[in-house]
Amino acid sequence: MTSIFKRTKILATLGPATHSQEKVEELIKAGANGFRCNFSHGTYEERKEQIKWIREASEKNDRPVAILMDLQGPKIRLGILKDNHFDVKKGDLITLDYAVKEHDGSARLPVQYNLAERMKIDEKLSLFDGKIKAVVRELSSPTAVVIEALNDGFLMSRKGLNLPDTDFGGDILTDKDLADIEFGASQDFDYVSLSFVQTDDDINNLRQILVSKGSDAQIMSKIETRSAIAGDMLERIVQASDAVMVARGDLASEVGPEVVPVIQRKIIALCRKYGKLSIVATQVLGSMVDNPEPTRAEVSDVATAVITGADVIMLSDETANGSFPVQAVEAMRNTIIYTQENWPVDGIDEQEMSGEEDDYRYAIARAAVSIADDINVTAIIAETKSGATAANIAACRPSHSIVVATSSKRTAQQLALTYATRSFLRPVGERAGIELAKELKAKDYFNNSEGPDTFVIVSGKQPGLVGGTDTIRVRVIG
Repeated sequence: MTSIFKRTKILATLGPATHSQEKVEELIKAGANGFRCNFSHGTYEERKEQIKWIREASEKNDRPVAILMDLQGPKIRLGILKDNHFDVKKGDLITLDYAVKEHDGSARLPVQYNLAERMKIDEKLSLFDGKIKAVVRELSSPTAVVIEALNDGFLMSRKGLNLPDTDFGGDILTDKDLADIEFGASQDFDYVSLSFVQTDDDINNLRQILVSKGSDAQIMSKIETRSAIAGDMLERIVQASDAVMVARGDLASEVGPEVVPVIQRKIIALCRKYGKLSIVATQVLGSMVDNPEPTRAEVSDVATAVITGADVIMLSDETANGSFPVQAVEAMRNTIIYTQENWPVDGIDEQEMSGEEDDYRYAIARAAVSIADDINVTAIIAETKSGATAANIAACRPSHSIVVATSSKRTAQQLALTYATRSFLRPVGERAGIELAKELKAKDYFNNSEGPDTFVIVSGKQPGLVGGTDTIRVRVIG
């Protein structure tokens, strides 16, 4: 049966190119299911405007939309360089000094973090998205380190540094992050994205902070450090998180680009195992910053993410700063839909699912998807309060759409990024299950030809009770 809508979701980053209510609505209509607000840039007033525009466009189009607050984290950047340019030759000794406020053109460069407090002799680093490789040769003062360049190139103002060998000792929330969290807790954010995660303790720490501030936002961990993928740490991070992003840019600088495709697949598989969201990000359609069409390699990259079962694919500069933001979303949507219609998602063995043998919730999810496949239903309908039922069903990567009835607006918005899921707000016990299916069929929501529609309905005997899902029903309309 033809899919009702795309199963892999699209997360678009807002920026100067899309900073208007008109553009936000255009992106939603083009296929965006959520928006990323990058707190490395912009002001709080701009964030309030963006949230207002998103919620108004969401309501106008009767489509729940997720909003992500992306913390900057300990992103280390150079300061302002004279003439915005500094040439580097292999073997050059360069001092990175936190105390320098104004660059005079010499080899003593300003940096926006005191590297001397963290780095050690012989530790490696890369600058300007990996364009310059270097190694620490001396800790020359309490605020400065001397590095040796390992290749020719040049540097520009505010370009980032990656420190793959450096241990931040769990101190990944900066003063700016804490101030941003304070602001975000009072706003309508569905997710908080934690940058440069190193251990599962980082997630647990942020969760305690959010709870203490009354926030019900879920946590999205960004995998972009070497320590995050060492040993069993990646699996521990996935278990502690609500969602996990493959931040391929910084991750490639930390561990090498050849490692990233393998880690991407591991993260997607682990997220499916534990019923968590997986997000593939960074330069997915990078050429569309300047061009109206993607390259063949970029289309293949999107298709690969779909086939391996990613929940979400994210656009960054393409929609934040690009010349063709709406076209980028449309190109991604077209690729997702064609791929899902013409190639199956990679399977996952039941043994790879995380549920304990006596955990009926995972068993119900698997059974619902199995029944749906056997009788080729129109859709799976799930009634849920917390969203866990829908997440468990989505983790099985059904080839059918999941229609969710929930009484929680926050849950509906968070599920906007969940695989194959679209939510509808319903008061507890009202117009859910088969009644919701009848309503949507009357509106031609399922785009079905004449004839009966069959639905698998997953619910509980006590609507609105978290964790009360215990029933599977098959119902036919028409």
